[in-house]
Amino acid sequence: MRDAVILEARNLTKRYRLGTRDVDALRGVSLQVRRGEFVALMGPSGSGKSTLLQLLGGLDRPTSGEVVLDGEVVSHLSDAEATRLRREKTGFVFQFFNLIPLLDVYENVALPYTIAGVDPRHGDAADRIREVLELVDLQGRERNRPDQLSAGEQQRVALARALVAKPAILLADEPTGNLDYATGGEILDELWHSCDALGQTIVLVTHDARAAAHADRVLVVGDGKIRDEIELGRRSTNRDAGPLIARLAQLGL
Repeated sequence: MRDAVILEARNLTKRYRLGTRDVDALRGVSLQVRRGEFVALMGPSGSGKSTLLQLLGGLDRPTSGEVVLDGEVVSHLSDAEATRLRREKTGFVFQFFNLIPLLDVYENVALPYTIAGVDPRHGDAADRIREVLELVDLQGRERNRPDQLSAGEQQRVALARALVAKPAILLADEPTGNLDYATGGEILDELWHSCDALGQTIVLVTHDARAAAHADRVLVVGDGKIRDEIELGRRSTNRDAGPLIARLAQLGL
């Protein structure tokens, strides 16, 4: 069901020990993400947004509180169970592309299948790999290694790899941070298209209003809390950041 809640955070806190003092990166964060929704977590550096994304994706455990992903309480799982859930339910895209240099484009995109013991050259896996390569406009580049690609093409490979196994949710942490303005815009459009056309659920972390303007909803994070929620709605063509920037200015951001 498209509008069902697929991801929920319940009163999350995260405390780190720095030297002789404790630092609260998150302080009682609760949120819900609906299936097929594009949500942006926006805030300045140090606001807690990347920490929140890591907890939502099961890459780290909260000090207290719960994360529920597609009906499973992530924070209650063993390390092995949490790894299984990440592999089966999530896709990740980061600022740094994290491609394997010795593998070509096809092999990098196929990694989730390879790790799962599925032959990526035949059957449904091969069909799906071709589909996502077409989605990110990399047909004909399958045999190129990462060092033969531009930064934008490398991020497209990372996006295809994250989408190939049809994850329940895609988590993207500053995916345009290493890209120029035009190339970053192309990546954001591809993220949006995967949500709008394919129903992919996306949570995007960004400090950039232009990136956040692609989302249906923006959660403004500051001082380890959600300070505001801005509903933008699904827009097919006009994803102007102006209204969002105006609202953020009212918040002093």
